[in-house]
Amino acid sequence: MLFAHRADAGRRLAGSLRHLQKERPVVLGLPRGGVPVAFQVAEELGAPLDVIVVRKLGVPYHRELGFGAIGEGGVRVISEDIVRRARVTPEDLRTVERTQEAELARQARRFREDRPRVPVEGRTVIVVDDGIATGATAAAACQVVRAMGAARVVLAVPVAPPDALPWLRTEADEVVCLSTPAGFSAVGEWYRDFSQTPDEEVVSLLAQAAAGPAHRRSGQTGGPAAEVEVDAGGVRLAGELALPEGAGAVVVFAHGSGSSRHSPRNRQVAEALNRAGLGTLLFDLLTPAEEADRANVFDIETLGRRLADTTRWLRHRTPLPTGYFGASTGAAAALWAAAAADSEVGAVVSRGGRPDLAGSRLPGVRAPTLLIVGGRDTMVIDLNRQAQAELRCENRLEIVPGATHLFEEPGALEEVAALARDWFTRHLAPA
Repeated sequence: MLFAHRADAGRRLAGSLRHLQKERPVVLGLPRGGVPVAFQVAEELGAPLDVIVVRKLGVPYHRELGFGAIGEGGVRVISEDIVRRARVTPEDLRTVERTQEAELARQARRFREDRPRVPVEGRTVIVVDDGIATGATAAAACQVVRAMGAARVVLAVPVAPPDALPWLRTEADEVVCLSTPAGFSAVGEWYRDFSQTPDEEVVSLLAQAAAGPAHRRSGQTGGPAAEVEVDAGGVRLAGELALPEGAGAVVVFAHGSGSSRHSPRNRQVAEALNRAGLGTLLFDLLTPAEEADRANVFDIETLGRRLADTTRWLRHRTPLPTGYFGASTGAAAALWAAAAADSEVGAVVSRGGRPDLAGSRLPGVRAPTLLIVGGRDTMVIDLNRQAQAELRCENRLEIVPGATHLFEEPGALEEVAALARDWFTRHLAPA
């Protein structure tokens, strides 16, 4: 079983956990990659989401050998047998534990900010990760959750090596795993997109979950985003439309993977636009079945037509000026659609995009276009410069210093959001 990305894995995993919904579970994601998976599980089950911060205690001269684990609230799980056999002295134990306590506290503050932990005492708790390698961290998390007072512990992962499950079943009351491939060697092999999950994404997802479904993605001056079903030329696509009170324009998002509705980076940018009084539409450019075929992500003409059809659908719901925000191959789709003779799009912003894939359509784009690229994304900088040379409209290339392709660095995505906000307000909703 191959997963498109962590959000896809989470949605599929949730389908195998619905039998737990009646138990009103708490969902805990292991940082960092487990949180995007856990977010989808919590959404589908209507369950509270939190992060489970666990630090393994390793033998000083053999760090991979764990003699215990610690969790928040002073929870401490020690294997006296390993301590004895590895000859870990009381001083060794105290030194390792002090070091890991400091890192645990730092991570918990970073991820949860000022929010209290979600209580797990007496509850069914679902511990979620994006996959199992050795299983040591997942096992430690189950031990810590049980020590916190959970009534029942369920470990849920999309993929794991077959030989890890028997041991993990001794640590959890139930193990749910979608795939146990015989040829397993690394978790990332079973994802098309297994890019690193930055701290900022974990923080954003936890904040969204804490806000609750009635308040998620709400603009500062308006109500929450409404679930909508977009009609893109006869294809039904799920989306979220947010229109803050007094919005002067609406920005349609096009993500390269086809899953802009669930992209934490796009959602973070959308929230910044909402706060600035701009409406946003995040939607899935591809159906779940289409996403499974990676070639569809590079079918720029199909993506572009979907985007154009969606824009016409949106026109029937609001007369506001429209802009496009495209990421990766979604940027090429945005420019492809903007080049249509009947296009009324007023501005385009590309984040880490591949505008070059719009090819011969580039000279036909009339909407002012902003290209944003990370300063360390050298190959994509060159491709954007080539595409910029083909554009005949007002355009600008902004390079965010020190940023990589996904803008994971502290402050990088905030700079992208500020650049996009200023571009759209200038060209779509001038003061």
